[in-house]
This record gives sequence, C-alpha cells and structure tokens, in this order.
Amino acid sequence: MSDAPSGADPRDALEERIAAFREVVRAEPDDAVANFGLAQTLLSAGRFAEAADVFATVTRLSPRYTAAYRGLGRALEGAGRVDDAIRAYRDGIAVSRETGDLQTGKEMRVFLKRLGVEPPDQCG
Repeated sequence: MSDAPSGADPRDALEERIAAFREVVRAEPDDAVANFGLAQTLLSAGRFAEAADVFATVTRLSPRYTAAYRGLGRALEGAGRVDDAIRAYRDGIAVSRETGDLQTGKEMRVFLKRLGVEPPDQCG
C-alpha cells in the first residue's frame, strides 16, 4: 500500500520524502539517523549513486550502524559497483559481529552469496 493518495504518482511522494529528509539533514548534518532515512529513501527511488554517498556518510558518522553497511552495499550494487558492494558487505559483517546485530549480518552474508562470493565465517 502506498502513502500517496489514490491516483497520485508514488514517485511524487518519494520525492517529497527525499526533500523532507534533505531539510532535516541540512539542519542536522551529523545526525546519522536522518542521513540513514535520506539514504533509504534515495535507494527506494532507485537513485543508487546518491544513496551510496549518503550511506557512506552514515558509516563515517556512526561506524557501528550495521544497517548502513547493508544499505551501502545495496546502493553500490544498484550503481553497478559490485566490488565496492562486496567490501561494504564484508565490513558490515565484521561490524555486525562486534555489535551483535546477527540479523543484519545474516542478510549481508546472503547478499554476498547471491553475488557468488563466499562470506566470511560466522564466528571469525
């Protein structure tokens, strides 16, 4: 189900959400959560290169934010930067071990397998 009113273009709603997140990020550029929201919305809009840039910002602002590495990998894949996506997933798996975010780590392991890459051992 879409947030857009019946007959409205869902892309317009996405663009409105992107604009709203950009306003928040302009006001609070070091807010990892606001940047993550912007990146997720850009990813949903298929704006992969932009999403990757913002997800990379999130990983710099909050290096233990495992979902940001997952999003970064997805955005990089979408942008055709598979080698960079693999690095993002591997980095994210390492962070997931440190933080105990097992679900996000498991998802990134699956993404690596789909790319034909053997993920690192779960425990080491």
